Amino acid sequence: MIESVGIHLEGVHFGYPGRPVLQGVDLTVRPGELTALIGLNGCGKSTLLRVAAGLLKPDEGRVLLGEDDVTRLSRRATARKVALLHQSAPAVPGMTVRHLVRQGRYAARGPLGMLREGDDPVVRRALRDVGVEEWAERDVDALSGGERQRVRLAMALAQDTRVLLLDEPTTYLDLHHQLDVLQTVVRLREERGLTVVMVLHDLAHAARFAERIVALREGRVVADGAPKQVVTPGLLAEVLQVAGRVGEDPEGGWPVCYPDHPIADLEYENQIH
Repeated sequence: MIESVGIHLEGVHFGYPGRPVLQGVDLTVRPGELTALIGLNGCGKSTLLRVAAGLLKPDEGRVLLGEDDVTRLSRRATARKVALLHQSAPAVPGMTVRHLVRQGRYAARGPLGMLREGDDPVVRRALRDVGVEEWAERDVDALSGGERQRVRLAMALAQDTRVLLLDEPTTYLDLHHQLDVLQTVVRLREERGLTVVMVLHDLAHAARFAERIVALREGRVVADGAPKQVVTPGLLAEVLQVAGRVGEDPEGGWPVCYPDHPIADLEYENQIH
């Protein structure tokens, strides 16, 4: 098995004119680790993934993939090291599952290589590993939301990188398909030795499937650790602005949240002062 690659963000700032997004993020994801990013909308989770993937250049600080500084790599070279699965992708009418998954080979094969017919072993493995091999000749448009998400995961795997970044991979999916996608990610991470960072809205999923949770608030890391250490009533209030209780799953032992009600901004300010 090829050795896993870690991610290191050091003093990362990023923002748009008049709107800072990331404000001094220091974060090291160890090789082979599965980390969940949580926080309210607009706190910087998706931006952090895009910076780590080299799609956005930090205003300050640096990002390392293994020993490589992402800002010094070309877009194609970065895509050979890290795959990012976005929240959604535009529909491509008439494209089959096989053709879509082949798009993940662009960084490795280049424009001329993509013109050649046939799949390479990496594409076949990606289709098989995600369990969509039997759909290879079906149109992507004919698939359900959960099926399309699995196909898009196969496309990310076809990049054949050691780092996989997932931006809300369960968005718009019903509970059955949410669990299916997350269990697939956990299995693939173990089988392939991947380093995985995924943005999740559902703290219950993060607590169950990730071995580490990193919480962001207003562009800063405010909590970082194993689910049992991090998931507390204080985290619910500070990061998610929800009053609630935290228990423990009687079989798995992971934290279970019981949210009671949202906390208004003024109520939150009174709690922390």
